[in-house]
Amino acid sequence: MEGRKIGVLLVNLGTPKSPTAKDVRPYLREFLSDPRVIEVPKFIWFFILNGFILTTRPKDSAEKYATVWTDRGSPLLYITQDQAAALEKVLPENYDVVVAMRYGEPSIEQGLDQLIAKKVDKIIILPLYPQYCAATTATVFDAVADTLKARRYFPEIQMLSDYYDHPVYIDACRAKIEEGLGDTAIDELVLSYHGMPKSTYEKGDPYYDQCMATTKLIEKALNRPDLKITTVFQSKFGNVEWLKPYSFEYLPSLPAQGVKRVAVFCPGFSADCLETIEEMGVENRDYFMEKGGEYYQFIPCLNTEALHIEMMKQLIVDSH
Repeated sequence: MEGRKIGVLLVNLGTPKSPTAKDVRPYLREFLSDPRVIEVPKFIWFFILNGFILTTRPKDSAEKYATVWTDRGSPLLYITQDQAAALEKVLPENYDVVVAMRYGEPSIEQGLDQLIAKKVDKIIILPLYPQYCAATTATVFDAVADTLKARRYFPEIQMLSDYYDHPVYIDACRAKIEEGLGDTAIDELVLSYHGMPKSTYEKGDPYYDQCMATTKLIEKALNRPDLKITTVFQSKFGNVEWLKPYSFEYLPSLPAQGVKRVAVFCPGFSADCLETIEEMGVENRDYFMEKGGEYYQFIPCLNTEALHIEMMKQLIVDSH
């Protein structure tokens, strides 16, 4: 690829512009209107979304966003921007890296137009979801296709789908967990992945199997036969059954079983965000401690760790 200009679009889920109900509402509307995310007949979901969810949830979500918001804004956005800057430094000079969010801004359309304006010869799309899921990875591809439909010209496009078993990704997880634990003694390590409705698995989505494969590879890399390692799924939404066990049920059940010292790591999240910092770092910690837990450690995501950036580099360079 030497001599050709290569554009890289790093894509993550998204974030509201500010931690206010005014800005959270349009973000949630865009996110929850995606048929890949909510697989309910549109006419039914329209009334549920607009009549119930968008009348109450923006205020509650805004309050939670406010607890993780920083002077730089949304952690998910600025960490992804930092990842892009770090990645561009280790890639050859003919690569340009741009950030996009699937929902909110900067949008995928804005990111693609930015790269096309740079007159790149090829664009590589890297959704920052280690495990493929139709509700995350595939919807990025949908947005890319929808954008390009309206463009008379666009360069060669390549889309990367997953990296759940990439050796450097697994090594990065191992290193982050070992760094986080240090010499601290714990009874159990809990690996938490974003939940999905069970029906997605029954329809053939590989997400669950890839999460379980990641856990097994991390367990092998850690080589800690003395340490129990468990997979849970977080962020359940709605009344239908999701992938189990649920984090909010599993963690508070542990103290009664004599498991009172735990650490939690989220391998499925490439950057810390509301769901990791607040949900797993605070909310689930409280559930655990209220039931008699003695020690709860949340280990941050891979974020801008050197091995994480190296993994991205290898994915991109080795893809062509």
